[in-house]
Amino acid sequence: QVQLVESGGGSVQAGGSLRLSCVGFRPTFIIRCMGWFRQAPGKEREGVAVIDSGGRITYADSVTGRFTISKDNARNILYLQMNSLKPEDTAMYYCAAGAACSLSQGTMGYWGQGTQVTVSS
Repeated sequence: QVQLVESGGGSVQAGGSLRLSCVGFRPTFIIRCMGWFRQAPGKEREGVAVIDSGGRITYADSVTGRFTISKDNARNILYLQMNSLKPEDTAMYYCAAGAACSLSQGTMGYWGQGTQVTVSS
C-alpha cells in the first residue's frame, strides 16, 4: 500500500507564496505518476499539476506560470511551489499517485489526507 503525507499548507495573503510537500512511502516504485489536486468547498476535485516518471509535467491552465511541480526521486518527495496566490486558489490540496498520468482524478489510485491552503484578499 502506498502512503502519501502532505505538509506545507497554511494561510497567506493574495500575492504570497507557499510550498507544499508530499512524502511517499514504499512501495513507490510502482508509481508512474504523482501529482497535486485540489478541492474547494462546493466544487469538484480538480487536477492542478502532475509529473510522470520521465519528468513530463502537465499543469492546469489556471495555475500555469504561477505553480511549479517538482520531485526529489531519491527521497520520494513531491513538491508544489505556489507563487502569486489568488483567493480562488483556496482549497484542500491533495497529493496523489497512480499508474497513468493526467489531470483527471480517475487515473490516481492513491491519495494523501490533504493540506488546507487559504488565500485571503
